Amino acid sequence: MLKFMAIRDFVIVSSLELDFSAGFTALTGETGAGKSILLGALSLALGERGDATMVRNGCERAEIAAEFDVSAQPEVQAWLREHELEGDKNVCLLRRVLDAGGRSRGFINGRSATLQQLREAGDQLLDIHGQHAHQSLVRADAQRVLLDGYAGMADVAVQVAALYRDWQTLRRRRISLSENADAVVAERELLQFQRNEIEGMGFSVADWRVLQEDYARLAHAASLLETAAFGLETLSESDTACLAQLNALTTRIRDGMEHDASLGETLKMLESAQAELQEAVYALRHYQQRLDADPQRLREQEQRIGSVMDAARKYRVAPEQLDEALQRIVARLTELGGDADLAELEQQEKAARQIYMDAAKKLTVARKKAADKLAREITEAMQTLAMQGGSFTVVLLPLAQDEANSGSAYGLETIEFQVAANPGVPARSLARVASGGELSRISLAIQVATSQIASVPTLIFDEVDSGIGGRVAEIVGHLLNKLGKGYQVLCVTHLPQVAAAADQQWQVSKAVENGITLSHITVLDAEQRVEEIARMLGGVTITETTRKHAAEMLGATA
Repeated sequence: MLKFMAIRDFVIVSSLELDFSAGFTALTGETGAGKSILLGALSLALGERGDATMVRNGCERAEIAAEFDVSAQPEVQAWLREHELEGDKNVCLLRRVLDAGGRSRGFINGRSATLQQLREAGDQLLDIHGQHAHQSLVRADAQRVLLDGYAGMADVAVQVAALYRDWQTLRRRRISLSENADAVVAERELLQFQRNEIEGMGFSVADWRVLQEDYARLAHAASLLETAAFGLETLSESDTACLAQLNALTTRIRDGMEHDASLGETLKMLESAQAELQEAVYALRHYQQRLDADPQRLREQEQRIGSVMDAARKYRVAPEQLDEALQRIVARLTELGGDADLAELEQQEKAARQIYMDAAKKLTVARKKAADKLAREITEAMQTLAMQGGSFTVVLLPLAQDEANSGSAYGLETIEFQVAANPGVPARSLARVASGGELSRISLAIQVATSQIASVPTLIFDEVDSGIGGRVAEIVGHLLNKLGKGYQVLCVTHLPQVAAAADQQWQVSKAVENGITLSHITVLDAEQRVEEIARMLGGVTITETTRKHAAEMLGATA
């Protein structure tokens, strides 16, 4: 729901801040006062193209900000998360800046956004009826979604789309396999050979590391044995071995302690070193005994390392990446279908197509039934909305159906809303209805008929009262008020019957200030509403009789 809007230096608006309420709000005022400026500003915030003429004369830039409460729209919250445009919780803030040179910038929740993103967000937040800008009901996809929701088949439509994608995936695989059968067989054979070759090596990264360590030890066995022998000789086996000399020293120090006890600390350090050296001798002897200098084992390990290196070069990877190469080969084999032949894939495709067709036909039946009901309801409403003799039709246009290609992700037909506004006039697409007033009133009838499933919470009607008056105007006001019970509705109107039906009323006016024409919006209280309705009824001269009539109109619709 639209909560707040700020407009600065836009056309003839200097600065304007508006707080919006739920229910039905009427915008009234003298002709030319600027009632359409609010809609123009909103359209700009929702991604419509703008130009330098929209910047108030003498100003550097125009700026429009529109704040929406999206707490009841999880789909909008998901869209914001998906596009990394989240802001404060349950808030969607659209902002547009247009400079005097014609350049513009868009923002969503304070983050830079493209015009396309502004439009995508706006399509989910607000609908403007009367002009084609942001009129979702003239789009084929919106008409299809609305009909499916009206038929209670929204979930089935989602299922049909998923089944279609599954079928098309199998179809593409089958076509690829049949068109490239020889190449696929050759590739599969090569991949299977490569898989067998790598798996036959029994390779693993852990074994490879152990192999490298063993090889390094075996390759330098002679040098390591010499090092161990030299260490043993130095420590304990030569005539001048360290341990022998250290033993002699500790004996003399121990004897000296009989004369000077302070040598005790030195003796402790020497005895500790003696123990450490003895441990080193034991360790070197153990190492010398277990060190293997087997030339045959060395050759075997050299051959094993050579085979691993050859395989790595063959598959253009490091030895440590052979496992990853094997995984890629297995994945590609799976993608090619393993040993599945073309006939099996054809059967899978045929079965998937049949499942899709069954679900799509079910959707078609429900669409036809709902289309007739919706068309009757809208046609009946048109008779009360100054379009006597007019008719509304929901047309299902079948798509091609054959073994090769049937339907689409959206079912077996496209949906088109068609209207004949007057008797004897051929029905045309809703998107081609010429009169803004007719389009706005038809949109009103559609919104009322489908109000239980509409997803856009804010509806704005312009030109809805064009060419009507009297009883029809009262009906329009009643329908707008009814729609406002479940949605936020704003209507630009010049008819008192429509304005009187509103829950709240705003007056748009303009005045010359310091030689500059500026537009203002005033939120009317009860007394001011009587005066404004009286003005709309009586024109320039407002009498007490006119005021009484205005008060009666407001009382009758309260």
